[in-house]
Amino acid sequence: MKTIGLIGGMSWESSAEYYRLINLETKRRLGGHHNARSVMATLDFAGVETLQHRGQWDELGVMMADSARQLERGGADCVVLCTNTMHKLADCIRAAVRIPLLHIADAVGQAIQAAGQRRVGLLGTKFTMEEPFYAEHLAKRFGISAVTPDAPGRQAVHDIIYDELCHGVIRPESRRRFQDVIEVLAGQGAESVILGCTEIGLLITQADSVLPVHDSTGIHACAAVEFALGGLTKAG
Repeated sequence: MKTIGLIGGMSWESSAEYYRLINLETKRRLGGHHNARSVMATLDFAGVETLQHRGQWDELGVMMADSARQLERGGADCVVLCTNTMHKLADCIRAAVRIPLLHIADAVGQAIQAAGQRRVGLLGTKFTMEEPFYAEHLAKRFGISAVTPDAPGRQAVHDIIYDELCHGVIRPESRRRFQDVIEVLAGQGAESVILGCTEIGLLITQADSVLPVHDSTGIHACAAVEFALGGLTKAG
C-alpha cells in the first residue's frame, strides 16, 4: 500500500471528510481492520483565505509548494490537494516535488466521461467558477464543456461556501438556494453538476439535485485510494 499525502485545512471541514472517505473506501476494498496509510500537512485557512481574496496567488503558490515538499519528506507517494480552488496552483506543486499530484479535475473529468456526459454545470468558489484553470482543464483533457451560474448565483454559492460551509454551518435555506441554481443550470442544458468545492457535499447530495451530481470530494478520495492500492484487493 502506498502512502497518500494530503494538503488539508482548506477548510478543515472538507479535509476531515477526505480522511473519512479515504479510509472508508480502503476498508471497503481490503476489509478487516484496514485503513489507508496517509500523512497530512494542514494549513491555517485564515491566512489562505485572506491571500485568496487579496489576489496574492504567488504567496499561496509558495505555501502549496512548501506543503508538498513537507509531504514528500514525510514519506508520501503522491500529493492530494484537498480543495478545488487551490488547483489553480497545481503547477507550483508539480515543480516542487518528484511525487505525482493527483489532480482533482482529472478525477472529476474521468467520472463525467465515464457517465457519457459532455456539458456540465460547475459550482464552486468564484475563483473556480470565474477563472479558467478548472473549466479549461476539463475542456482540454476531456472535451467537457462547463457552464456556471449567472453573477448573482455565483456570488450566492461563493458566500455560502465561505460564510457557512467552511464553518460547518448547514442551513436548509442555503440548500434551497443551491437547488435553485442547479435548476437554472439544467435549463441551460447541463447534463449533470460538479460539486466543485470540497465543502459543497456537506450540503448537497444526489437526493437534493435535479441533475446527476459529481461530488469532487468523494471522487478525488476514491482516486487517491485507487492510486494507493493499485491492484490490492480483499484477501480470500
